[in-house]
Amino acid sequence: MSEPIYLITIGLFVFAILGVFGMRHLSVIAQAKYRAANDEAYRQLAQRAAAAQAENAVALKTLQATLDAVHTRLVSVEKVLKEVG
Repeated sequence: MSEPIYLITIGLFVFAILGVFGMRHLSVIAQAKYRAANDEAYRQLAQRAAAAQAENAVALKTLQATLDAVHTRLVSVEKVLKEVG
């Protein structure tokens, strides 16, 4: 076997190994970036959900207060109707 063919063969083998490890390294970096972006999106979603839950709690308290007022009025109307009837 001649020397240039031998060196080309070894060179291709070494470059193939380096290429595989390089692609693996780039893959790990890309996965870390996507994981960080996903974690950030999940954090924002959790914050929006917490804000929506707080708004719903305030709305529920307001509705409960209104319902209590209506109940009080209904009780007084029933009392008046019992006295009249």
